[in-house]
Amino acid sequence: MLEQINQQLKEAMKAKDQTQLRSLRLIKSALMHLHTESADPPSPEQEMAVLVKMAKQRKDSIEIYAKEGRADLQKTEEEELEVIQRYLPEQLSEDELKQSIEEIIRDLGASGMKDMGKVMGVASQKFKGRADGKMISGIVRTLLS
Repeated sequence: MLEQINQQLKEAMKAKDQTQLRSLRLIKSALMHLHTESADPPSPEQEMAVLVKMAKQRKDSIEIYAKEGRADLQKTEEEELEVIQRYLPEQLSEDELKQSIEEIIRDLGASGMKDMGKVMGVASQKFKGRADGKMISGIVRTLLS
């Protein structure tokens, strides 16, 4: 993934696209940090986890800046999020997620809130990187109650 980021960094420099440049540098920095943490090269899943974390941080910041009326900072975070999301797998829609979670609940035989942890464990693993944890939790909570 780093080679792809480096190539796109060069293209952004040539195009003088400051938004792309800033966002790609953030991604590269996070991935480089991941690469230096261990002697072994990180797996694609580990790289994806870093990108998911970065996207979540941006979403949380956007929410906070919107509440505080800081449109300038909100716009910056939205631009960065847009670039980060290009490297993530396509996100599931709420309907697709709901159908899949209903299937998980049927397969596990879950019947109430006491089974939420079991369902969340399976769902979180299955949809890692493809759905937001808050959305998964909300749907599971609704379906089990």
